[in-house]
Amino acid sequence: MTHLWQLVLLTLPAASLGTAILRAQTTSAALPVQVFTAESAFAASMAQRDARAFARFVADEAIFFGDTTVLRGKAAVMEGWKRYFAGAAAPFSWKPGVIEVLPSGTLALSSGPVFDPSGQQVATFSSIWRREPDGAWRIIFDKGAPLCRGRPGS
Repeated sequence: MTHLWQLVLLTLPAASLGTAILRAQTTSAALPVQVFTAESAFAASMAQRDARAFARFVADEAIFFGDTTVLRGKAAVMEGWKRYFAGAAAPFSWKPGVIEVLPSGTLALSSGPVFDPSGQQVATFSSIWRREPDGAWRIIFDKGAPLCRGRPGS
């Protein structure tokens, strides 16, 4: 009987370790889905003209790069982006195309196309997301870039 208890006690740490490894694998596999979902909801906030929802995805210390300006901090980002929420229709839209998450699960990159109101791709975006202590993903860096159009005949 004593040997049976020793065997049980020896296998418990291995079973716990196996469960922890399985949980970590499941969690790390879920992280890109979480970022994709956050980026998609962030984009939907623009389409729905909901600046408050948009703001929930912006970290307090976020930096957004414009064509000629850099917006530093959530308040500056929201002030700078206020004009994009002014009309009844969104002036542009975007969707995630590539999602990469660090093995640590703390930072992620999302990138994808930006479209004009007619649906034509006019730019690409890249955003760096940070997973906060509460588990929420928030943008810390954001930058768009116009598409490079080749010259005719080149």
